[in-house]
Amino acid sequence: MSAEAVTTPHADLTEDDVRRIVKEEVASALRKDPGMRTGAIVASKGTLDWAYPPLILANAAAAVGMEVSVFFTFYGLNIVHKDFDKKLKVDPVGNPAMPMPVAMPDLVTAMPGMVSLASRMMKKRFSDHKVSSIGDLIDTAKEMEVRLIACQMTVDVFGYDQGDFLDGVEFGGAAAFMAHARKSNMTLFV
Repeated sequence: MSAEAVTTPHADLTEDDVRRIVKEEVASALRKDPGMRTGAIVASKGTLDWAYPPLILANAAAAVGMEVSVFFTFYGLNIVHKDFDKKLKVDPVGNPAMPMPVAMPDLVTAMPGMVSLASRMMKKRFSDHKVSSIGDLIDTAKEMEVRLIACQMTVDVFGYDQGDFLDGVEFGGAAAFMAHARKSNMTLFV
């Protein structure tokens, strides 16, 4: 068979036709598997520097149309506690990779007042780079209907009450969260 005899059945398709077809196929696939639009994130750390990743990832996922849940367990509860601004700190001794303006030995970073100083430095660094505050990220998550779920077992173990947490925070156990996570397309442990 000669090369001229071979024809493509869709040779007359335009770029717009191809884009429309791809968009329809993706929409069809998403309808068939809603798990492709869901995400589950576990937030287990309760320091200022570790509060950012689960909130940024949850907001980014929600912004692209995913249904997202964040499960706050153990020290991650600090992120959704009413006093999160006081609870979320960064410890330069516990975080040796933290960039300091000048190199400091561990003995200096362990001195009283260094946690407050390091926390202020981290907040300033984020602010200088126009990164939203933790409060703004939480507000955005709520607006975008990200489910914020506090681990009920950890709430009980740490002696908290549900009233200690921000409005809109749900409470549930690990088993309930796992039922959601196993159906999700994206599951992250932060």
